[in-house]
Amino acid sequence: MMVANGAKILPRLFLVRHGNTDWADALKHTGRTDVPLNARGEQRARELGARLKGQTFAKVFVSPLIRARRTCELAGFAAHAEVNPDLLEWNYGDYEGRLTRDIHRERPDWDLFRDGAPNGESPDQVAARADRFVQLVRPIDGDVAAFSSGHIIRMIAARWLGLEPLDAKYFYCDTASVGILGYERDRSQPVILLWNDASH
Repeated sequence: MMVANGAKILPRLFLVRHGNTDWADALKHTGRTDVPLNARGEQRARELGARLKGQTFAKVFVSPLIRARRTCELAGFAAHAEVNPDLLEWNYGDYEGRLTRDIHRERPDWDLFRDGAPNGESPDQVAARADRFVQLVRPIDGDVAAFSSGHIIRMIAARWLGLEPLDAKYFYCDTASVGILGYERDRSQPVILLWNDASH
């Protein structure tokens, strides 16, 4: 795709976090437990559809988890979505379903992005999945959408920018939010174009 001055339009990666679930609203670590959207989550997924209306994607990818797939469906992009297992949320192992404050009572200095989860995934393992996904989408000509979960989205953002896994902690994203990754002048200059937009 070309613009009038002959400059190539650079592709963007839209990272869309799923809508609200009961566990997300309660701030429980929700990894591989297949928790559905609640009523508010379904409404916010529809609002995402209005926010993204008219946007054309060369590819749409979605996590296998129902909360992401349902968000994708209600936003209007399920017809052409491809399920990608690298978009699964972090495997929290022993910390699945638990609150950070409760974990900190046992391990006051615990940091998911540094320490990972016992009997779950390490930061390096999640970063490897994020790297595979980034490598998959970078060559695609045209915008790409990915519907997924909060912590893997944060890791994808960090790895898009070439940052360490620990740096993913700085990319907070709310439920039903949109982040857009792209480039400044060419594909050697990855940047964040928009982050944690839930204004819809």
